[in-house]
Amino acid sequence: MKAVLCSRGRLTVDHVADLTPGRGQLVLEVTRTGICGSDLHARHHADVVAEVAETAGYSHMMRFDQQVVMGHEFVGTVAEYGPGCHKRWKRGTRVVALPMTGEDDGPQLIGLSERAPGAYAERVVVQESMAMTVPDSLSDDEAALTEPMAVAWHAVRRGDLGRGQAAVVIGCGPIGLAVIAMLKASGAKKVVASDLSPRRRELAREVGADIVVDPRETDPFDAYRPGRNEARSVSDLVGLALGTMGKLRALPGPIPWWHVFRLAERLGEVPAGPAVFECVGVPGMISQLVDTAPPRSRIVVVGVCMEQDSFMPAMAGSKEIDFRFVFGYDPGEFHETLQMMASGKVDVKPLITGTVGLDGVEAAFDALGDPEVHAKILVDPRSAKTEV
Repeated sequence: MKAVLCSRGRLTVDHVADLTPGRGQLVLEVTRTGICGSDLHARHHADVVAEVAETAGYSHMMRFDQQVVMGHEFVGTVAEYGPGCHKRWKRGTRVVALPMTGEDDGPQLIGLSERAPGAYAERVVVQESMAMTVPDSLSDDEAALTEPMAVAWHAVRRGDLGRGQAAVVIGCGPIGLAVIAMLKASGAKKVVASDLSPRRRELAREVGADIVVDPRETDPFDAYRPGRNEARSVSDLVGLALGTMGKLRALPGPIPWWHVFRLAERLGEVPAGPAVFECVGVPGMISQLVDTAPPRSRIVVVGVCMEQDSFMPAMAGSKEIDFRFVFGYDPGEFHETLQMMASGKVDVKPLITGTVGLDGVEAAFDALGDPEVHAKILVDPRSAKTEV
């Protein structure tokens, strides 16, 4: 079969051996594959990613000198079953799948391991148990975005927005845009999006951001206009406590004011900052948010920074900043994402800005380096298109 091979930073198109599905696996004819930002990074910095993964407990991540077929965001049609399958679908049925397979020596991540070739190819092997039927209401282009949208859905769920709480999204690249779309689908009342790129700010509006700012001109934490239960600074927080206690202690009779405080906590009527989604992933970003975010903000770190970083713990402590780092999703979130897209609750079409064939993958990688042009480029293995 024809595939794109990545080795030592080079992308080449070649013919490789046909795939043989193992026990409980099936082969898909790939119809669309999304190009992920992690693939752009792994092309040149695979060893750094692999070392982090190995420390975390996964030892099969792709290496710089290996020949790897990348591509973990995909949709395809059922072509062939391996032994031990339930054969749930007829040949030609469209499915998406979580990009992982089970092997004798443990799981393999599809498109991120030399042993699990990805979907920058005509075919890909997936685990039958991890595959899900694509509803008729979704096109192949849309279905290919199930995986990255599931990443965003997981991040939004981890953000755990309180009633009426605002969300601030820092960085409107593909994952930031996906987070915005999922925030609005989850019912978030106010979403502020911040990015340096005019094109990305335009896309942020298209996917549902209520307020969009250029951080060089407007502080995103000023733009969302804190409500009565939100403090912009530590002084505001202390002042709110003083004012509240003054009112409570002035009430006539033996009012158990401490019970009122605990009741307010249970009802969510306590001072809190916004839920902040860091979708940039560059050194210094976390420190900047610790310095500028309002007290009691919850910072969900979605961007993947592959370098050492630092921040001032005392500043985070004085503001009682919450950190939640996220990675991936679970099968339930993957399924929920697919259904949200199929129902029209989430529209991913604005994110798709180009399509190429296998021979155009290298050009697409280069094009994605310019934030003013593209967000998500898809690969159609049967297309002859070489430029975007």
